Amino acid sequence: MVSAVLEKPTAAAKENALILWFEEVGTHDVGLVGGKNSSLGEMIQQLQPRGVNVPSGFATTAYAYRYFIREAGLEAKLRDLFADLDVNDMANLQERGQAARELILDTPFPQDLQIAIAEAYSAMCDRYGYKMHCSGVDVAVRSSATAEDLPEASFAGQQETYLNVHSLKGVLESCHKCFASLFTDRAISYRHHNGFDHFAVALSVGVQKMVRSDLATSGVMFSIDTETGFKNAALITAAYGLGENVVQGAVNPDEYFVFKPTLKEGFKPILEKRLGSKAIKMVYDVGGTKLTKNVEVGEPEREKYCINDAEILQLARWACIIEDHYSQVRGVYTPMDIEWAKDGKTGELFIVQARPETVQSQKSANIIKTYELQKHSAVLATGRSVGAAIGQGTAQVIRNVSEINLFRPGEVLITNRTDPDWEPIMKQASAIVTNQGGRTCHAAIIAREMGIPAIVGCGDATETITTGQDVTICCSEGDEGHVFTGLLPFEVRETALDNIPRTKTQILMNVGNPEQAFGFASYPADGVGLARLEFIIANHIKAHPLALMKFDELEDVEAKLEIAELTKLYKDNRSQFFVDKLAHGVGMIAAAFYPKPVVVRMSDFKSNEYANLLGGRQFEPKEENPMIGWRGASRYYDPNYREAYALECQALKIVRDEMGLTNVIPMIPFCRTPEEGRKVVAEMEKHGLKRGVNGLEIYVMCELPSNVILADEFAQVFDGFSIGSNDLTQLTLGLDRDSSLVAHLFDERNEGVKRMVKLAIETAKKHGRKIGICGQAPSDYPEFAEFLVELGIDSISLNPDSVLKTVLRIAEVEKAKG
Repeated sequence: MVSAVLEKPTAAAKENALILWFEEVGTHDVGLVGGKNSSLGEMIQQLQPRGVNVPSGFATTAYAYRYFIREAGLEAKLRDLFADLDVNDMANLQERGQAARELILDTPFPQDLQIAIAEAYSAMCDRYGYKMHCSGVDVAVRSSATAEDLPEASFAGQQETYLNVHSLKGVLESCHKCFASLFTDRAISYRHHNGFDHFAVALSVGVQKMVRSDLATSGVMFSIDTETGFKNAALITAAYGLGENVVQGAVNPDEYFVFKPTLKEGFKPILEKRLGSKAIKMVYDVGGTKLTKNVEVGEPEREKYCINDAEILQLARWACIIEDHYSQVRGVYTPMDIEWAKDGKTGELFIVQARPETVQSQKSANIIKTYELQKHSAVLATGRSVGAAIGQGTAQVIRNVSEINLFRPGEVLITNRTDPDWEPIMKQASAIVTNQGGRTCHAAIIAREMGIPAIVGCGDATETITTGQDVTICCSEGDEGHVFTGLLPFEVRETALDNIPRTKTQILMNVGNPEQAFGFASYPADGVGLARLEFIIANHIKAHPLALMKFDELEDVEAKLEIAELTKLYKDNRSQFFVDKLAHGVGMIAAAFYPKPVVVRMSDFKSNEYANLLGGRQFEPKEENPMIGWRGASRYYDPNYREAYALECQALKIVRDEMGLTNVIPMIPFCRTPEEGRKVVAEMEKHGLKRGVNGLEIYVMCELPSNVILADEFAQVFDGFSIGSNDLTQLTLGLDRDSSLVAHLFDERNEGVKRMVKLAIETAKKHGRKIGICGQAPSDYPEFAEFLVELGIDSISLNPDSVLKTVLRIAEVEKAKG
């Protein structure tokens, strides 16, 4: 760590300096040293005292660049070159860009600029204990343009970066190349499309001490969810080696989500951990001819997370500190895009870059735009979805940047990965699909900036999709995006939230998919009235809990192999896989709506549904009518299942106690008697979920006639009720809603059902208990929602696609009711 104290130069001296140390600059010096370098200086001065590690270094100034251009008489020559520039003509753009770069590289630096760089690099060598006459200190040499890292345009990756640079000769050469990179094809195109004058922008070069992440890990993090703009979560990506592979999308990194509000309160809210393939890593090319090289990562390292929980939380804390600081400096909420690295020699974490996020922060928070695919077809490729939109067009498979002239506007770009050299055609694409990359890679960032859908990390898209094929790119159905054959019909809805009224009746949402929760957070809802654990178990866990607990006893060989693959990170404790996955799923939903209530219904699979989970048949009975058999509460205290239910309780305890998401309210389904309810509450208490402790409330589903008739007694056991109109209707009318023979009789608006609902609401109110409804009826029938409002129900939980229209209807009813 650099300890030297520098005397800060005056403003006038800074204006005419060729070199400035990072410690001498801050956020107001973008015009002097560019966005990247001014940000590094700001963090070193303001945030390093708060524990944020930032490697030190120096910057050549914008004045130094202009001095070089002026002394060599280059501006007139460059203006002549660009006189007939056409950025939409790839050949013209490439020819002019190459000529501009060669012109700069063929022109030597002025002697005094070379001396200034030499003296600064010598001082760096002294600071870090290196001898300059030997190899010198290893540094990163990064371009920092005076127009970059603005809130409305990032300019990320437009100019060059050189890693593992040694010796004065290497530093001078790299600085010279950075100057020339102001005129890369991609930078010329980007400036043109964003309305910046090529000759008004200057280039500063940052020379920063290398963090030896080639021996450890590195990555990118955002202090906002990059897909939905959800402000309360930090997204961290991580891979082995130097960070360029993550930035450029050459690897599929690990991904981690952390919830910021309770993190600041001292909790450990890691909401999600997703393992990436991390197939290669960039390391120093020791003894080679290049500065860096890519090598394969061994299988054992690929199959584990590359940073631990303590490091995930530390990085997230820094993301909060950085975001809060820049928001205060700018006077407006400023989410941040941050690059980090871990030093393999010291084990320390460092922040190596930070810039404002430029996509989600620019979007209007008052408009909800949703896409819905009307039909599906054969899936050609699957990967991580970027954006929640749908795009389509003719596929154009391009494997090498030299072939980008083949691309036509409106086509779907299919490639291995992209870097900034691809940007001239990316801007013309209707969608982008890549084999490699994660949600913070170059392709993902540009797709968001352009407002087009992208699917990254598909693995084999360039093989399964062919040029000329019509395809539809769907990113609207969760974290997983799909490339479908053909031009499929889809619907786009846009809703302004400015005029959505607030209702006295609480409007909650039914949310099952954790991957969609952040996207629903902006809806005008008062929380979640029903989060079903079955969705998480079926789609994320996939295995029967007892099959995990008794893995060695499994008789189904094929299921055992699948479970072994699913739980490869949990070989010593496969039960913990169930707990962690469930905790992460519930945590994502609870975080999306925090601190609003999130009612989580404990598992309510029927025995035939449990049997369909991996390994499930060995542990499930065969029932003639599972719908009214061994389900819900009756399982939780049964000796044949109670140890599996304990795992659900452990997961919820993690969410509430470790993540700090105390807005979670567990709800017990299909509880036939008050005595059964007491048994379940006692079972939960055994596993740390004691009613009343840490504000814990426990609700019960009101879906059986006995729940209504005995509501007085159930009110003594539970804190609230939620009417399940589907089961209550079928059990009141005595019919199986899955039977086509009697399905026509199923109607929640039946007078008998309505009387049951009315009695339930009146009894709950009498005992001061909360009561809502989470069944399908209010979503399907506006008149049923009106009926509930008139009865004074506390809350109505709706499917997301019904929220907006039902809110408007309920507001009218409440107004008429007075």
